[in-house]
Amino acid sequence: MAEITAAMVRDLREKTGAGMMDCKKALVEAGGDMEAAIDWLRKKGLSAAAKKSGRVAAEGLVGVASGPTVAAMVEVNAETDFVARNDSFQAFVSEVAGLALSVGDDIEALKAATYPGTTHSTQEELTRLIATIGENMTIRRAKVLRVPSGTVATYMHNAVKPGLGKIGVLVALEAESELEALESLGRQIGMHVAATRPDALDVSAVDPSALEREKAVLREQAATSGKKPEIIEKMIEGRIRKYYEEVVLLEQVWVHDGESRVKEVVKKAGGKLTGFARFHLGEGIEKAASDFAAEVAAAAKG
Repeated sequence: MAEITAAMVRDLREKTGAGMMDCKKALVEAGGDMEAAIDWLRKKGLSAAAKKSGRVAAEGLVGVASGPTVAAMVEVNAETDFVARNDSFQAFVSEVAGLALSVGDDIEALKAATYPGTTHSTQEELTRLIATIGENMTIRRAKVLRVPSGTVATYMHNAVKPGLGKIGVLVALEAESELEALESLGRQIGMHVAATRPDALDVSAVDPSALEREKAVLREQAATSGKKPEIIEKMIEGRIRKYYEEVVLLEQVWVHDGESRVKEVVKKAGGKLTGFARFHLGEGIEKAASDFAAEVAAAAKG
């Protein structure tokens, strides 16, 4: 029979939210097989979290936290928007954002870090929250930006509480200028980023594969014009410049005046924009389409 270690029991507890003794018994019954132990707990009705782990969690909150020359942003997902209004869930997101300031933005490191005010891990705290609220939840992603001097400004669009909302932005600005003015500019850039959704900070940071795809499309479009190859290449160059203005933050038109370029605004302020991050809650998560008629039919059969 496989040896049941304390680490195995702890791992099963984090995965299921079940009690320590129940987890040990489950592992004994399953001969040390983790998946079989999870199934055993589910059959006994003892697993609070495992039953929910397969559900799509695309709602929740984005949280930000900041300190001197550093800021962090996290996205924690839940199944419904209702949970985003739960005080315990909001407190958890805020704590995880604050924890990322010191731990960093590696998700596994965040999960393993001791949850503030407790002796257990952040993942274990999340498992307890899942068991209490009754929905699947995940710490999906995190980002930390630092500057040697200056500020990392934060912006939260339509915040439900300070530092919590659906669209969050970090803006790293290096400068020796007055900090208050720099932070104000950072927040303005944050608003700009929230609205324009740039893909890259500067031209050099544009994804090469995305650029090649864009050029291929433009060449095909230009080929139908019947113009000479050298004219077509000039047409493509002009359109690529336009493409940069759409996807590159420093090349974009400043939304606050509709005329200046972002790079001009930053230069005028005596700063240097070195990085940004934008989290839009649930972005990229494939949500299952709801078929209400099918759900009613299934309920009727049941």
